[in-house]
Amino acid sequence: MNLSYWEHTSWFTSIDFAIIGSGIVGLSCALELRALHPQAKIAVFEKGILPSGASTKNAGFACFGSMSEILQDLETHTPSEVVALISARLKGLSTLRATLTDQRIAYTQLGGYELFPDTDSAVFDTCFKNLDTINELLFPIFNANVFSVVDTPFGFEKVAPKAIFNKFEGQLDTGKMMTALLEKVTSKGVLILNNAPVTAISQKGTLPVLTIDSLTVEVKNICIATNGFAKELLQEEVQPARAQVLITKPIKDLAIKGTFHLDCGYYYFRNIDDRILFGGARNLDFDKENTSQTGLTPIIQNKLEQLLTTTILPQTPFEIDTRWSGIMGVGSQKKPIVKQIHPNVYCGVRLGGMGVAIGSIIGKELAELSSKKEQL
Repeated sequence: MNLSYWEHTSWFTSIDFAIIGSGIVGLSCALELRALHPQAKIAVFEKGILPSGASTKNAGFACFGSMSEILQDLETHTPSEVVALISARLKGLSTLRATLTDQRIAYTQLGGYELFPDTDSAVFDTCFKNLDTINELLFPIFNANVFSVVDTPFGFEKVAPKAIFNKFEGQLDTGKMMTALLEKVTSKGVLILNNAPVTAISQKGTLPVLTIDSLTVEVKNICIATNGFAKELLQEEVQPARAQVLITKPIKDLAIKGTFHLDCGYYYFRNIDDRILFGGARNLDFDKENTSQTGLTPIIQNKLEQLLTTTILPQTPFEIDTRWSGIMGVGSQKKPIVKQIHPNVYCGVRLGGMGVAIGSIIGKELAELSSKKEQL
């Protein structure tokens, strides 16, 4: 990489904080660092033209967990840990909305529904049996009951006649959210460099060094916010998880409104611009979907189309407009990893598919951690 004197001095020298990844976590980290260090030189390095993980590819659910997901989490976490997870998600969503405003991110709170296949009543029965327990567990957070049983709406077929409704769940426009976040960050004088993949991190004395192509860049501090791609730079317990999505062309007189979780959250869909956005089915092929490579597979795309035809839009003709995939970061525990890993090197990863909900506060925590004077 042949840099001019101007390029070198303007973009690659005297960097106080280098952030790797320009998704929700990375940009939120940049905003908090600017608030903490008004005069610091802050640079964000992004390997793609756009954020390469899930920040611009997610379904735009402003959610904190369906009933069945919370019950599953209670099998591997204590009740207090689950309450802490949901509290963090709610706090993160509030922070995101306050930072960017509901208007800029097209936030609406239409509620969320959990649907259950009519071929297996066991999951619904378990959810119904534990409804009061979960509402009691979450009451201190919301000062209200979160979940209720309602008649399944909107003419869906091949699902149980009853659904579980969450009045606090919302949705937003992912593209508008990230556009607003990028504008806010750049307005604060933060540099964002795209097509700048960091391939290695090393040390030169007490300073960390980034390798970008053939270029090495000495910086004072590094904040790693790559989530699903964390394994490329870290040895933490976080694995990539691909999520495949499709969206229909506009459907005339589309009545479906809200966010929907189906079959223990393995499938999820919502309305957007008179379309249905539909994703999921990782459970059909976990081995192949535990990958950091974007792409589509017939087994999952065919299943999504089948469910659109038989369950979601059984009486409505539709056409698929486009398809895509995004990479999440998951692990055996739902709690994100925010820690110092080397002198002056920190990470905020493993968002567990809840990046929209917790990305803002994980970025804030990452910034606060990297600003502490105590070092390893």
